[in-house]
Parts: sequence; structure tokens; C-alpha cells
Amino acid sequence: MSEPRSLTRYGDAALQAETYRRGRVLLAGDAAHVHFPWGGQGLNTGLEDAFNLGWKLAAQVKGRAPAGLLDTYHAERHPVAAKVLWNVRAQNALADPDPRMDPLRELFAELMRFDQVNAYLSGLISGVDTVYDVGVPGAGWMAPDLAVGTEAGPVTLVELLAKGRSLFLDLAGRDDLVAIVGSRVEVVRGKADSPYEALLIRPDGYVAWTSAAGAASLSGALDRWNL
Repeated sequence: MSEPRSLTRYGDAALQAETYRRGRVLLAGDAAHVHFPWGGQGLNTGLEDAFNLGWKLAAQVKGRAPAGLLDTYHAERHPVAAKVLWNVRAQNALADPDPRMDPLRELFAELMRFDQVNAYLSGLISGVDTVYDVGVPGAGWMAPDLAVGTEAGPVTLVELLAKGRSLFLDLAGRDDLVAIVGSRVEVVRGKADSPYEALLIRPDGYVAWTSAAGAASLSGALDRWNL
């Protein structure tokens, strides 16, 4: 190989900032975490950092953020990057060319024949298995891109969230829940293939409340994030 047009060099350092917020300084992406670039996880993790921080920072700037909202950025995102560094270190071990690592690679190859193992690994590496503690049992997961049939026609959840705002999705004609929400967030009513009658979704696409938690906890979920 000669006369290359471009060269890139990288190492296997695994580093993470102790805190993602100190006063008015907030860290995201490569400023918050650095690791060997297996699987593009750094890019995905950095984008998720930005989505998590963006709407919270906007609420703070507009003066409508509840106390401690910006601190939830570190609380939610720091453990995610720590887990990325952990699984990247494991991948580095598997890639070690030392013949002594061959039994480990063979064992891992055997394990990957199981669907459950593949599901776990794909969720881990893609980040779609991330769950935040949002104060509501059974919530905190990334909402799937549901196809919602509304009176105005079919629409996807991704399209509904494109405005970067919170959303209350009523999938079972729950007038009682819509009354609790009022005008605090946009309400969309329709039908979708979901086990839930209603979902409260944050601007970053994570579920802050589900109908399985009960109507009594809906007001608290709205107040927690000031949605």
C-alpha cells in the first residue's frame, strides 16, 4: 500500500468524564466519553447525549425547567456511556490476536447461535435497550416508531415528534386522561398496535408515563418534567 489519500489513526483509550455538568458547563459526545470506535457506538451515544440534553437546556433557558432538570442529564446519560466503555473493552479482548484468546472467541461464537444472546447484544450495542429512571414503574424506555391511525390519516410517531416537543398519545379514547393533560402538551388521538392505552412521551422520544401506571400518576409525570 502506497500513496494513501487519507490516513486516520486512533487508539484504544477508554475515558469518561466524572461529571457531565459543572455549573454552566455541560459535556456531551466525545467531550464526555472516548473509547475504541467499535460499531460506531460513540456516534450513537453522542447523538443520544444531545437529544437528552437539548430539550432540558431549552427549558432551562426559557425559565420553565423544574428544579434539578439539568442534573437529570448526567444521571441518565453517564451510566449509558459507562456501559458502552464496558462492552467496548470486551470487544477489544475478543479482537486480541493472541492465540490464547481463541477459546474465548470460539465460546462467544457458540453463544451467538442463541436468539436471546443476539437480542441482548443488538440492544446493547445499538443503545435501544436503554431505560431511564423516570419515576414511573414500567416507563423510561425508548418509544418505538408506532404507525398511528388518526382522523387526519396515518402518521408515524417519529413524524409526530419531529417538532421536538412532548406528546401525549391517546390510543383508546381515554377522555379522562386527556382531561388531566389539558393543554400542557400536544395530544394526538388514534389507533396503533400497542399494548398501552396511552403514552406520555418526552421530546427525546423516551416514555415518561404509560397507562399501565394508572391515571393517578399522570399529573406527577407531567410535573416531574414540566411537560
